[in-house]
Amino acid sequence: MTKPQIWIATFLALFILLFLLSRLTKDAETDQTTPSVDSPVPQTDMSSKNLSAKDLMSKLGCNTCHGTEMQGTKMGPSIQNVSKYWSRDKLINYLRNPTSFADTERFQKFEEQYPGMIMPAFSHIEVKELGKIADYLLLK
Repeated sequence: MTKPQIWIATFLALFILLFLLSRLTKDAETDQTTPSVDSPVPQTDMSSKNLSAKDLMSKLGCNTCHGTEMQGTKMGPSIQNVSKYWSRDKLINYLRNPTSFADTERFQKFEEQYPGMIMPAFSHIEVKELGKIADYLLLK
């Protein structure tokens, strides 16, 4: 074998070794974690058995835009007294797919008031947990 052939063979052997090593570590990582849904929202322990609605909202990041007491901020409107505008089912549907409500006059005003801010869809969260959040907000 010539020197260039030895270098190419060495490079290919290292490449194959690293590829196999990465596959083994990837398999080990997936065995230790639960599958998650691609989402901008952090996927931590979202079990409704363990979290109150307020804790669940905190984990989902609601307080980032709506404030710690849901009073509203520069990034999002107040979500206090939502019972004026929402029934439980409509609120759950909104949380699952906010863009389906974008053509309403109320949300067009929000779009003007909070330009560039987008309410994330929580379609990856169980309806049971969204119901817990809806119940909390409707009583607030």
